[in-house]
Amino acid sequence: MKKIAILLLLTWIIPVSGCNAKKEATLSGRTMGTTYHIKVLIGYFDDLSGLEKKIDLRLDEINRSMSVFQPDSEISRFNASGAYTLMPVSQDFLTVLKTAKTLHDQTQGAWDGTVSPLVDLWGFGKTGNTRQIPSTETIHQLLQRTGFQHIQIHPDNSISKSIADISLNLGSIAKGYGVDQVAMVIEKNGIQNYLVEIGGEVSAAGRRIDGEKWRIGINKPEKGSPYTEVYKVVTLENKALATSGDYRNFFEQDGKIYSHVIDPKTGFPVSNHVVSVTIIADTCTYADGLATAVMVMGPQSGLALINRLPDVEGLIITMAADGSLTDHFSNGFPIEP
Repeated sequence: MKKIAILLLLTWIIPVSGCNAKKEATLSGRTMGTTYHIKVLIGYFDDLSGLEKKIDLRLDEINRSMSVFQPDSEISRFNASGAYTLMPVSQDFLTVLKTAKTLHDQTQGAWDGTVSPLVDLWGFGKTGNTRQIPSTETIHQLLQRTGFQHIQIHPDNSISKSIADISLNLGSIAKGYGVDQVAMVIEKNGIQNYLVEIGGEVSAAGRRIDGEKWRIGINKPEKGSPYTEVYKVVTLENKALATSGDYRNFFEQDGKIYSHVIDPKTGFPVSNHVVSVTIIADTCTYADGLATAVMVMGPQSGLALINRLPDVEGLIITMAADGSLTDHFSNGFPIEP
């Protein structure tokens, strides 16, 4: 699922003297087909070149494991394997897959990492297919080759699949995992105050240089809205945040709009009026996947699940036929007044 850009609202204060003077420094680059931006609070004369190299190396490791665009990645080799073939995997792959299983179980299949053939069929995937309404027969045929329940994790930490044609895509949580791992690299370098963002997924620790919590702007979920247009502002401290939406990746046919958010149970794009979901959780891996799932679940079921989950908050935005937006907040969502 395409992730929606999140605006980082930051304050810059430049110290003028003192051996303990601090500054907010920035790092940026490209990874996983998108960009990353990092803010860290460090000593005024600290050098970040070593940290930047460590971050890039860690992101490269994750990409080599979970990129479906690399034919020799772990996930590509798994997708090419046969039914019931045991495949040892790295700790990275295993960690993400276990989170994926948790999400699949908790959302009763609303999150499913095997729906890529259906996404491709509707023209939203990497195959370059024309965006059009496929036949019901073709959809039903592809549904027989999907289902995360056909992926097995074994006690020896190897994995397998019970249907050879099943293909796995962890794109809806891999960027979140990248955020979590970059945060770990930063903390191992003794930095306690930071903000990490990859493709709109965020993790924040500590405070900004002015002592305030980090502030994250959520993009206005309307078709054609600028990436810089802020709809809501969220304060974040020692938490992760992820947002998913359907208003930038869609097509219209015969007066009806079809989004790229595919319901794993029906094979059709969802039509539940949800245009954006923001999730706050302890890990960005989990927040990333849950935001995707709630897009499928809809406002009532999605909000009920969020309120049942410990240490998880969410904002679901729906759009009525007249274009008006309605906010559905979980009990403790930290929105600014």
